[in-house]
This record gives sequence, C-alpha cells and structure tokens, in this order.
Amino acid sequence: MKLLESIPGRWHDLFRKRRIAMLDATDNSEEWHVHLSPAGIFAALVALSLVLFVVILSLMAYTPVLEILPGYRTDASRSRENLIRNILRVDSMERVMRDMMTYNENIALILDGKTPVVRTLAAADSARISKVLVMPSPEDSLLRLQMEGEGPYALKGDDVSSRRLLRESMELVSPAEGIITSHFDIPAGNFGVRLATNGAGERVMAIENGTVILSQWSPETGYVTVVQHGGNLLSVYKNLSQSLVRAGQTVKSGELIGYTPAEGDGRLFEFELWNGGKPVDPEGYIVF
Repeated sequence: MKLLESIPGRWHDLFRKRRIAMLDATDNSEEWHVHLSPAGIFAALVALSLVLFVVILSLMAYTPVLEILPGYRTDASRSRENLIRNILRVDSMERVMRDMMTYNENIALILDGKTPVVRTLAAADSARISKVLVMPSPEDSLLRLQMEGEGPYALKGDDVSSRRLLRESMELVSPAEGIITSHFDIPAGNFGVRLATNGAGERVMAIENGTVILSQWSPETGYVTVVQHGGNLLSVYKNLSQSLVRAGQTVKSGELIGYTPAEGDGRLFEFELWNGGKPVDPEGYIVF
C-alpha cells in the first residue's frame, strides 16, 4: 500500500523543475541559472536523437558521403557489377529459351505435316536489324573479287566444273537435279524451293550426314522426310512419291532417301532448309 501511494509522488517529481545555477567563484554571486525537470531533460534528449537520425539519414540518401567511408565504395561497385552481370545473364537465358521454344514448336508442326511459322521480331525488340550502312572492309572486297571473278568460287557462268567445286567446298550436295520453279520467299509462304526434275521418280538424296527424325505420308504433302544434321540444321523433303528411310535411321551425304513425285501427281518436289528453328534460303547453301 505504501508503494502504491508513493507512485503518484514519484511521478510528480519527474515533472517538478529544478534550478541549475552558475555562481562566480570569487564573490559567490549568481551569473546564470535555468529551471529544468527530469522529464524535460529526457524529452530534449529524445528530440535531439530524432533530429540527428533524420540528418544522418538525409546525408546518406542524398549525398555521396558514403563514398568517403573506407571499404564501402568497393562493396558498392562489386554489388553493381554483380547486378549488371545477372541482368545480362537473365537476358541471354531469355533469348535462348525463346529460340528453343520456337525450334520445338517448328519441329512439332513439321511432325504434324504442317507448315512451320516463322517468328518475326517485334518493333520494340532490341535485336532488330539495323539499317545503318556499313562500309566494306578489305576482306569483304577480297571476297567479292573471288565471287565475281573466274576462280572456283565464281558465281557467274555455267561451267560445270566450277559449280562442282563450289558445291564440294560448301559440303552440301543437291537433293535432286532440276530447275527451280519457286524460290525462297517467306512473305509468300515459300519456306524453301520447288524443283521441276527431268522426269517423275527421280532420285532424292540426303544433303549431308544426319539422322532421320520424320518419315510419314499425308494427302497434302505426300511422303515427307525430315533429316536432322549437325549444328541445328534440318533438311525437309516434301512431295516424295516414295520414302526409303524411316525415323531413327542414320543417313550419309548423297545417300538415296526417296524419289520425286510420280507422273500425273501434279505436285513438284519441295525442299526446305532450317537452321536453329528458322528457315533459310537453300540457294545460299546448295548449288542446284
């Protein structure tokens, strides 16, 4: 009971002011005094602490004062480099995953006997092609002279030996002998070339060593054979009258895999070349 009765008195003592005076040591006269209470002193300390906290926080947030502290600059630079490296790594992984998804979707469409869809880059894609004119380098000029000259890499002329040397240098053989009637044109829906051969039932050969991943027949495209080569390269042979290979079989470059459309079929032999899940112009790799 006595303790409870003494609590109000102690609480009142916290707010009772005390007089603090400064006396002259010579004549003991008062020079300065102030009235303070314990509660006032505590409140002043709390307010001073809050002001110091706000000032220090503002200095750290809006001024480069932290750069002066030893060791902080190194840690900050390391953290910034790690952040940039992680952003680049995530961006690269996203691009690889997008290419893999496109490749898998195109393979699934080919297995179903449908025409794959080419992924087009959006206008905001950072990988879109730049149209800035680039001046040719000396190496480009030398290559142009070799391609336009009379050597084994010349593009002009109908010399059979030159065409054979060029074909051997590119390591891809022509799937069939004939005349191209329809060229590669993605906007027109031509993902490859169409060949008019010398006659019906002409030989169709593998352009390179690889593994057959599809060999099936459909009313729209006849026999379709797809061969997987190295370096994410796919060769597609459509409108065959007969296929001599089966899925899972390995073939060699120049090996017979089927025959062109039969006489009266009304369709031409079609050949497509896919690289990394995207169609490419076969005439840029093969001399027909």
